[in-house]
Amino acid sequence: MALAVVFACKEKPKENATEEVAEQETQTQEEPTWTVLFDGSSFDGWHVYNGGEVGEPWKLEDGAMVYYPPEERNKGKVYDLVTDKDYTNFVLSLEWKISEGGNSGIFYGIFEDEKYGAPYVTGPEIQVLDDEGHPDGKNGATHQAGALYDMIAVSEKTVKPVGEWNQVELTINHKTNQGQVALNGKKVVEFPVHGPEWDEMVANSKFKGWEGFGAYQTGKIGLQDHGNIVAFRNIKIKEL
Repeated sequence: MALAVVFACKEKPKENATEEVAEQETQTQEEPTWTVLFDGSSFDGWHVYNGGEVGEPWKLEDGAMVYYPPEERNKGKVYDLVTDKDYTNFVLSLEWKISEGGNSGIFYGIFEDEKYGAPYVTGPEIQVLDDEGHPDGKNGATHQAGALYDMIAVSEKTVKPVGEWNQVELTINHKTNQGQVALNGKKVVEFPVHGPEWDEMVANSKFKGWEGFGAYQTGKIGLQDHGNIVAFRNIKIKEL
């Protein structure tokens, strides 16, 4: 009996060591990594919202996807791009450059369905804007570049002059109920992503009463056609 007790005591540290190694391996395997969503060479992984393959008026130029608004367009036709894949908790990193007087946006949580005519109907927007040249730039900080559009204002202006590339990092984490936007390396926006506080934000915005707006924790990421020339590049995502 004594031998059995001694044997058991000797084996226990080995078992704990094995468990510790396995736990370390699991943690290493689960460490979030970046996935490229746009490498500058093709539109693979993207499509037109409620449409098909990406083509005119989007072009590939110098490693960027560039939108040139058509001179004539069918009524109600949108050219917003959305990812083929849906995302829930993530960090999205990309660069954007807007034309003089231009307006565009970055969406998340888009529910793609024929009953919703455009991504902005369901997807909250991070503003892309020429703050100095577009009227929205003078319409309050909730409409300026980097803002959670019409809901959370930027804490400071970090946007670069029109024609220069801006780097944005959007974090959406429903597990911790945290969202944030960093523009050109500085955190400018923080917000809850669901729950009573989120509902109150929506109720105090232009989106009050919009069926489906901000209601989908899992959805597509989108880039907006707002009728102005805009470019995006170096798009990658890290799922949390």
